[in-house]
Amino acid sequence: MRFSVISAAAVAALVGYAASVAIVLAAANALGATATQAASWLLAVSLAKALGSAFLSWQSRVPVVLAWSTPGAALIAATEGITLAEGIGAFIIAGLLIAATGLLRPLGTLVARIPDGIAAGMLAGVLLPFCLRGAGAAEALPAIVLPMVAIFLAVRLWNPAMAVLAAFATGILLALLTGTDLSALSLTAPMLEPVAPAFRLSVILGLGLPLYLVTMASQNLPGFATLRAAGYEPPVAPALTVTGLLSAISASFGAHTTSMAAITAAICLGPDVHPEKDRRWIVGLAYAGAWVVLGLLSPTVLQLIAALPGPVVLALVALALLSPLMGALTAAFVPPDQRFAAALTLAVTGSGVAAFGIGAAFWGLVAGICVHLLDRLKR
Repeated sequence: MRFSVISAAAVAALVGYAASVAIVLAAANALGATATQAASWLLAVSLAKALGSAFLSWQSRVPVVLAWSTPGAALIAATEGITLAEGIGAFIIAGLLIAATGLLRPLGTLVARIPDGIAAGMLAGVLLPFCLRGAGAAEALPAIVLPMVAIFLAVRLWNPAMAVLAAFATGILLALLTGTDLSALSLTAPMLEPVAPAFRLSVILGLGLPLYLVTMASQNLPGFATLRAAGYEPPVAPALTVTGLLSAISASFGAHTTSMAAITAAICLGPDVHPEKDRRWIVGLAYAGAWVVLGLLSPTVLQLIAALPGPVVLALVALALLSPLMGALTAAFVPPDQRFAAALTLAVTGSGVAAFGIGAAFWGLVAGICVHLLDRLKR
């Protein structure tokens, strides 16, 4: 295997991990997961990505690169009053819906009928509160957070994919220089810890359904588009089926949804990875190996995140979600006839309201669709 294949896979995996691991851990904390359950979550989702990337790349001879759903993790992190068991039940339903979309054409058609602006407005409403917390983090700890932001902005000019990783490294270095003690970090083998799911209708509607829609709209569809832009025909149905089933299985160990990658996938698709386009699929195998290693390091990563000052982690999450927020806001307001409905969807989702025990993302979606239907009726 060429060194360029291994290095591209390692960089893509490391960028994807460092850029959003804090968001995944925030999701685990929101559901009340213990340290061992959070480590199991990271290990399970890492193994799901590794297995899916290797299988789909080998089976289709296309460089398929999978990711965890970062916007999905932000959606989970914004929930309140949901237990880990109930969250896992919602994860299983979301995974099965993704698999069914690959197997059943009518379901895919139904999802495609949801207006793009409203779906993007829901995603923007999920992401916006996390991005707003970055300013508060800078006010609370300017000596560390402001240099993180400066490094992020500088690196982004030349390599946007590496910007969050550079900010993360800056935060760790400055935390060490200002007295944070990392001497207690240790290498501990993670264990998959099963948790029995609990299925509650309000959680399925308020978390499971929005998680499915967010993963499809913000991860899978852009991931397929990235492959097409690189000259490959993506294996749409097999990819949805495999990622959905892997998501449903790994959910039993705490993991949220696995999906197609977009930004990190671009790192693995260029001619610098392998000069022969038809041989470039082997990057999926190297990428799988990198994620196995990262999954095994999950307890140590948990210790590192826990040792860092709180504002550093908040700033890291805010910086990591700026790019997805920009994409969601852009998509939300492109269709002129959907702008008001998209704005209402964003406002309701961002409010965090949880009427009848159902999360704000669901109500934002309902509000946006109702207004859109009224607008169409008037026309």
